[in-house]
Amino acid sequence: MLATRSILKTVAQNPNARALAFKNVAGVPMGVRHFNATSSTKAQSPAAETEILRQQRKVRPVSPHIAIYQPQITWYLSALHRITGAALGGALYLGSIGYLASGMAVDTASIVSAAAAAPVAVKVLAKTTLAFPFVFHSLNGVRHLVWDAKKCLDIKSVYTTAYVVLGGSVAGSLYLASL
Repeated sequence: MLATRSILKTVAQNPNARALAFKNVAGVPMGVRHFNATSSTKAQSPAAETEILRQQRKVRPVSPHIAIYQPQITWYLSALHRITGAALGGALYLGSIGYLASGMAVDTASIVSAAAAAPVAVKVLAKTTLAFPFVFHSLNGVRHLVWDAKKCLDIKSVYTTAYVVLGGSVAGSLYLASL
C-alpha cells in the first residue's frame, strides 16, 4: 500500500517520471489513478502496518473531543439517564440476590420498625436519594417515548423538555420524600 502511494506521488509530481511510466500507454487521463502492482512491489509486513496505526492513534484526538465542544444539557441528561438506569437495575439485582442469599425471612413489621427508629433527617435523605433516580429515569423515559413519536424534536423543544424533566424530577423526588 505504501509502495503504491509513493510511486503514485512520484508520478504525479514529476513530469519526467510521468512520461516514463506512461510512455507506452496512449491517452491515459491524469485525473484517474490506476496502478497495477507487480510481483516486484513489496508489501509491508502486518506487524509494521500495526505499528504505524498504533503510532497514528497516539496523536489522534478522542472523538468527540471534549476540549472543543461546549457542554450541553442534552449530554448531561443522556449520561444521567444511563447512570440512573444502571443504578436502578443494579440495586434491584443486588437487593434480590442479597435477600435470597441471606436465607432469612424479612417481614414488613421489622422493616417498618427499623425505619421508624431512624431520625427524620436520615429518613428524608434516604427517601430523596432513592426517589430521584426513579423519578428522573421515569420522566426522561417518557421524554424519549415522545421523541419516538416524532414530537418535540426541534432544538428549542429538546431543551424545554430537558428543563421540564429536571424540574419534574426535583419536584417529584421531594414529593415522594415528604410522604
